[in-house]
Amino acid sequence: MLFDFFYLATELKKVPRKGWKSKIGIEHPESVADHTYGTALMAMVFSDVHNLDTEKILKMALLHDLAESVTGDFMPEEISKENKKAAEDEAIKEILSKLPEDVAVKYSNIWDEYTQANTKESVLLHDIDKFEMAIQAVKYSSEGFSNEKLGLFIDSAKKEIKSKELLDILGTLSYK
Repeated sequence: MLFDFFYLATELKKVPRKGWKSKIGIEHPESVADHTYGTALMAMVFSDVHNLDTEKILKMALLHDLAESVTGDFMPEEISKENKKAAEDEAIKEILSKLPEDVAVKYSNIWDEYTQANTKESVLLHDIDKFEMAIQAVKYSSEGFSNEKLGLFIDSAKKEIKSKELLDILGTLSYK
């Protein structure tokens, strides 16, 4: 049972972040698992800085894209937000069904909290999800990929992030 969960979860290592590939032309972009690691690390630090529930936000960060091990990585223009949420909710149920019921219920509650974005931790994690994407865009810029195209990712992050602190950090970044 646990083997099935871990086997399915590690599929994230093989799921490329589609936007980097199709919009920037990066042949071997980061995986969803790479993005999840960066997001979790940033969430841990910002949670501790702001005295939030770091254990909860770390679990949330590790779960936030887990459904993509089944659904794949959708770009916003490929699917409506409602259909994406429905597909991911169904996928997360399938994935969590491979865990003991008491653990699955805990993780399902954390997933619901994240998708509802109604707590300090979930709001921060949504911002960090976009912030991590912007940081990755800056990294790709330093590797010689198109600043014009990468700027679209950074601008998108700036539009969606609510945290003044994260926006201030993004405002200091330059990309070549």
